[in-house]
Amino acid sequence: MDIKASVHRLINTIGIILFLCVYHLGNAQDGYATICDLCYTAKSDTYAQSRCKLDIYYPNQVDSLCPVVVWFHGGGLTSGEKSFPHRLKNQKITLVAVNYRLLPTVNIDDCLDDCAEAVAWVFNHITQYNGSPQEIILSGHSAGGYISAMLGLDKRWLTKYDIECDSIAAMVPVTGQMISHFSYRAMNNISNLQPTIDEYAPLFHVRKDAPPLILISGDRDLELFGRYEENAYMRRMMQLVGHKDTVLYEIGGHGHGPVGDPGQYILLSYIKNRFHV
Repeated sequence: MDIKASVHRLINTIGIILFLCVYHLGNAQDGYATICDLCYTAKSDTYAQSRCKLDIYYPNQVDSLCPVVVWFHGGGLTSGEKSFPHRLKNQKITLVAVNYRLLPTVNIDDCLDDCAEAVAWVFNHITQYNGSPQEIILSGHSAGGYISAMLGLDKRWLTKYDIECDSIAAMVPVTGQMISHFSYRAMNNISNLQPTIDEYAPLFHVRKDAPPLILISGDRDLELFGRYEENAYMRRMMQLVGHKDTVLYEIGGHGHGPVGDPGQYILLSYIKNRFHV
């Protein structure tokens, strides 16, 4: 038996154990935990099983349940991966990052249905992760902003999963499309320069009794196509139907992509002011 080699193996094992203990203590001390790739769907097809997953980042030591942000990623509904809005970390907020099936592999109904199913999953399970079902905010950047507005305004998506759409605490779309989404239009041979408002446009579903709507856009002269004007029109129409809680922020000097970071700051400020976290 090689005693020297055995001693080296023992020392290495002890080193690994000590490292893991320190790593674990460091994670415990920061007060937050992350759970990855939870499947939220009852759909059985292979693509749904691979894409319909979510991650959760949550405070593991709290005195009361925390506000929740369900964050939908951007990517034009044709690409993108779930990720947490970084400005909202370490803020006593439970974060849920959602993947969903993408166009053109599926159609727009499948995409929105996945996201509605994810939101329903959150309502039914989020207390396990110290989140409050009464304080769930839907948000996301670009395509994710479009999704958050659609689910909060068009009641049919969440009703399918026995969730009352107006139980959402707020919608905070960051530079979200308010007309029919351009990728959906492209699948129907409608060009980017042909504005369309049909049942797949948040603007089609303006209503007085919707949850609070906080619209965030980049600079009107730097934004993607007419994205600022779409959001401005949404604000105006919500006001005209009698909605009392719609606001619009235009972030000067920021284009479509860069507006994401200050958009997260506005979202965080809204949560802190409303829920006093």
